[in-house]
Amino acid sequence: MTEGFGKAVKIIFSGLLLLVGGTIGAQVAQMLYPLIPERWFSAGTLWLPMWLPGKILITILSVSLFSLIGLLLTPLFLRLLGFLGSLLERHLTNTSWGEIASATVGMVVGLLVANLIAMPLAGLPFSSYLAVVLNLVCGYLGARTMMRRQNDLKHVLAPIHGLRERLAGARGQSVKGRSAEAPYPEEGAWCAKKKVLDTSVIIDGRVLDIAKTGFLEGLIIIPRFVLLELQAVADSTDPARRTRGRRGLDVASQLQRVPSLDIEIGDVQLKDLKVDSVDSGLLALAEKIDAQILTTDYNLNKMAQIQSIQVLNVNDLANALKPVLLPGETIVIDIIREGKEANQGVGYLDDGTMFVVEDGEWAVGKRVEVVVTSMLQTSAGRMVFGRIKREVRS
Repeated sequence: MTEGFGKAVKIIFSGLLLLVGGTIGAQVAQMLYPLIPERWFSAGTLWLPMWLPGKILITILSVSLFSLIGLLLTPLFLRLLGFLGSLLERHLTNTSWGEIASATVGMVVGLLVANLIAMPLAGLPFSSYLAVVLNLVCGYLGARTMMRRQNDLKHVLAPIHGLRERLAGARGQSVKGRSAEAPYPEEGAWCAKKKVLDTSVIIDGRVLDIAKTGFLEGLIIIPRFVLLELQAVADSTDPARRTRGRRGLDVASQLQRVPSLDIEIGDVQLKDLKVDSVDSGLLALAEKIDAQILTTDYNLNKMAQIQSIQVLNVNDLANALKPVLLPGETIVIDIIREGKEANQGVGYLDDGTMFVVEDGEWAVGKRVEVVVTSMLQTSAGRMVFGRIKREVRS
């Protein structure tokens, strides 16, 4: 079916270009008439037979030549249309309908302004060319401006929405139980931002558990270059890296099967974003589509903060959900190894939090009751410090 449709499209465009070429050829022939000597137009002279006037011959040759050129250009024209279609599709992959609608409204306004400017200049030389330039410039500026300021449309349309609510209230359609003092929220005033997943958060795997609980919402974008990096890690000769890469691909596949998620594979390449690394691509993509980055990478987190890009760090979420330990509380842990500093011992809480015990080197391999003295909280994790209260006998 697709092959037959392609042949039909090719035949239609071949006929159109043939017709356009013939029309151009006829126009060119008329332009050539004043340039050819008059005696060439009289039948029966020189090389022309009695039955074929010169103007007719020139018209036939010109129409045939340009029709042939149009026919030969058909494959190139179809290839150009395919390239423009794929280019447009690639750029619109991560563009919301709101952005498209805003750009369309801005372009229409820009074209109206361009034609209003061009009307008083209609009598000037080259006015037609000037009108074309004005339409291109104003249409582009209108679309670009409206896309960047689309959020302001909500404030512009707020009075209309308020009028609609008042009319609905007059008809008895207001929501019951709502207090008279509480204002109605503007429709569309809040919506979940798009989120871009990086390689580290997919390999980490906890994002899948978060998604299954329903805490993730909005459009979740997995860029194509992130999947390619996961595939490269999965194909690594290092067994540990290969295992991590395969786990990341499994997590990406399972995320697509979570019913409450709207997962989209962003068909964008690093070269399209004009960057060389995956981290730079994530930052460029998030800035381009006004999205948040979901990650566990500490360095990417800092780079995003420098560029004023919002980051959702799974480590921060995990740390926020850990039970709070206050100075003075006691807890029983197993000291499993020596610390970096002298006489320190290190153990771990059930949630994986590192617990550094002062003067606990002697208790390595033992279970002790410790008193919490302080805590250190960072995006890379949490550390708890304490001192031994007593040894716990098994």
